[in-house]
Amino acid sequence: MQKKNVLKGVLFVGIGASIYGMLATFVKLAYQDGYTTSEVTTSQFVLGLIGLLILNFIQTITSKRTLSSPNSGEVRNLLLAGTSLGCTSLFYYIAVQYINVSIAIVLLMQSVWFSVVVESFINKKLPQMRKIISVIIVLAGTVLATDLVNTQIELDLKGVFWGLMAAASYTLTMFTSNRLATHLPVFRKSIIMLAGGSVVIFLFLIFAQIGPLHIESLKNFYLNFTENTEHIHTFRYSILWKYGFILALFGTIIPPILFNIGFPNAGLGLGSIVSSLELPVSVTMAFVLLGEKVNAVQWFGIALILFAIVLMNLPAKKEPAVV
Repeated sequence: MQKKNVLKGVLFVGIGASIYGMLATFVKLAYQDGYTTSEVTTSQFVLGLIGLLILNFIQTITSKRTLSSPNSGEVRNLLLAGTSLGCTSLFYYIAVQYINVSIAIVLLMQSVWFSVVVESFINKKLPQMRKIISVIIVLAGTVLATDLVNTQIELDLKGVFWGLMAAASYTLTMFTSNRLATHLPVFRKSIIMLAGGSVVIFLFLIFAQIGPLHIESLKNFYLNFTENTEHIHTFRYSILWKYGFILALFGTIIPPILFNIGFPNAGLGLGSIVSSLELPVSVTMAFVLLGEKVNAVQWFGIALILFAIVLMNLPAKKEPAVV
């Protein structure tokens, strides 16, 4: 029975990670159709919120027990934590504008060693030697996976910056979501966090697209950050049915549900290893659907990152019992 539960957990986490790994490819396709970062993120979060509200309503009326509700302090903390969720999507999608999806996902996976650094600060002690070695392997794998060893490669520094910012936000999201209001049902918790992320997304929509279109002073202020004015236009609602539905499903609805079902059965260590499937799936999707070139050196770098994730999550040796 125990083996069956573990297998079930691995299956759900693996499917969730694979689905999430497809997300950036659809974002890139939306960009190719002329949609903006504001339109992509807004459609994903709006439809994601609607979907989670429907699922929460179904769960509430069908549940045989009274579901936990958050208090005002928990709502405030979850809303604040949710802003990092919004920033992760926003920064990641901006990065995809400047660099290949295969490079962007590698940068996002830097959250693996970011989390080790954050954990050491929180616990006020140095990480285990195995984790330090894993971090070194991740960094070496990143150099290979981004093809920095190729002197002819030219990485857009803007894309690299936003990719690393996405990794930092993702790290914060993981730490807060695993520590805040853990007693709440997954749908209720996700709705509040997604609402917090939506604030970030709507502010960016106003700042980068809607505001400059209608307010000249805001446009002048915005032009201090960029000379690109192509995306300053009315919001195109066609994004909602062309890409919004699939972005919401693949980004904010299905993966969190599968992770919350899978991780308790698979365990955190095994679940983390399986969730790293997101990396090869994302690169493969970009290779197949977008025609992005991924050479043997880059695949080797990706393999090194996956190996580091496995190494980092291997169970620690038990200390011998003292008689």
